[in-house]
Amino acid sequence: MSESKNKIDFKMLDYERVGGDFVAFKLEDGALVKVKVDLDRVGIATNHRNPDGTPHYAINTSVKISIIPNDRKFSVEKSLKDKQSPPPPSQMFS
Repeated sequence: MSESKNKIDFKMLDYERVGGDFVAFKLEDGALVKVKVDLDRVGIATNHRNPDGTPHYAINTSVKISIIPNDRKFSVEKSLKDKQSPPPPSQMFS
């Protein structure tokens, strides 16, 4: 078989978000969980169709999850904070 018969070629598709950026869930303890799904890349096959004749798509996604505690507080390890240095005084009020 030739190499091209073993590959599926895709045309990249543009897309737009429909609806809100996040789906939010309120937990029993009052915390809020926000979930955002993004499309990284979407393509439609140009030389292949599904067995039932429908278009064949390749879709790469990413998921971002944010948890906001009921008291809206969080902590950071001191070792992380110590690695960040403030800007020099001459740049603080420019």
